[in-house]
Amino acid sequence: MKTPHKRLLFILCGIMVVGFIYFSSRKLRLVWGLKPQRDPAETTVGLTKGAEVKRITELGTDIPVGRIVGPVYDEQGFLLKLDKKLPPEWVNKYGNLSEGVCKPGYAAAKMTAIYPKFMNPAPMFLDRNFFKTPSKLLSKVSKYLPPFGFRTQERVIDSILSATKNYGLGAALDSLSCKRCVILGNGGVLLNKSLGPRIDDYDVVVRLNEAPVSGYVKDVGTKTTIRITYPEGAMQKPEKYDKDSLFVLSAFKPLDFKWLKQMVFKEKLRGTEGFWKSVARNVLQEPNEIRILNPYFIQEAAFQFIGLPSNNGLMGKGNIPTLGTVAITMALHNCDEVAVAGFSYNMNTPNALLHYYNKTVKMSAVKESWTHNIAKEKEFLRKLVKANVITDLTNGI
Repeated sequence: MKTPHKRLLFILCGIMVVGFIYFSSRKLRLVWGLKPQRDPAETTVGLTKGAEVKRITELGTDIPVGRIVGPVYDEQGFLLKLDKKLPPEWVNKYGNLSEGVCKPGYAAAKMTAIYPKFMNPAPMFLDRNFFKTPSKLLSKVSKYLPPFGFRTQERVIDSILSATKNYGLGAALDSLSCKRCVILGNGGVLLNKSLGPRIDDYDVVVRLNEAPVSGYVKDVGTKTTIRITYPEGAMQKPEKYDKDSLFVLSAFKPLDFKWLKQMVFKEKLRGTEGFWKSVARNVLQEPNEIRILNPYFIQEAAFQFIGLPSNNGLMGKGNIPTLGTVAITMALHNCDEVAVAGFSYNMNTPNALLHYYNKTVKMSAVKESWTHNIAKEKEFLRKLVKANVITDLTNGI
């Protein structure tokens, strides 16, 4: 007959055995051929190139053996490891082309390689057919107010488009099988680089706001294919407008569309109370030379590429990309090769010229910007340069 002490010891031993089995269940399930339950919150990890996968005969499973690495993409969805090398599958397509020969589809291919979520193509300008054809892209811009979409402005836009009638770059450029584009920022870094002839060699030259050509030809060239602007940034003197170029509105508020309608129909300017400074009272270009930039590029640049706060789809502090980055985003979708010049936001040189045509505004003025987040925007543009998605002619990014 067992004594009370022996009976108590027997019970304690049993409890210890059960506890051991319970806390060792994950290992025991492996031994019995069962897969352990995975915590859905666990982080997925990958293996570096060259890591081996060995089969453990006793367990009947493949166990990876190698150095474990962390995330492959950043929070915006861009590759963390960027370089200028061409992926092996592209070497035959692009690697053997002579220097200066346009590379069809190159910008979109490189962009997709570093940002798999890239959705291509997206039309450069709004057109009437775009509104009539249901698409994922249309749904993205139709639900937002300006500047990220055109909700509430459909009638005004349709009226404008019925008068402009043309929605592309023009027959000659639209027919090109490969287009090389250069986006000119207005930075002081353009001065004394003598890039004029090289800029004029591109198929499409994009200028922004009121950046002048006359007096700066040596550094900025003479050619203007399209000039993208908003009412407050448009040239107010007709004689300064570029001949044989497209006037392109990038709308940031509903009032901008109403302003453009008055310009298209040559109406007297009225209702200017909502502008933050004086605006042009007429535009030199005829209606068939006027376009509306697709607002998708503002939305994509802000929320997807740069990672600015959405603010429920409303314009707010620090969530508007600069017009230069919007233009680059447009080019990634519509040009085969993309170059930039005149982009530089070096806060270590606060007394450097902000614009090549204005000697009074310095780089320090950028810090006072309410709408832009220059630091995050620079981070995005540097990704593009580092991966050779775009070429920076002035090496300012």
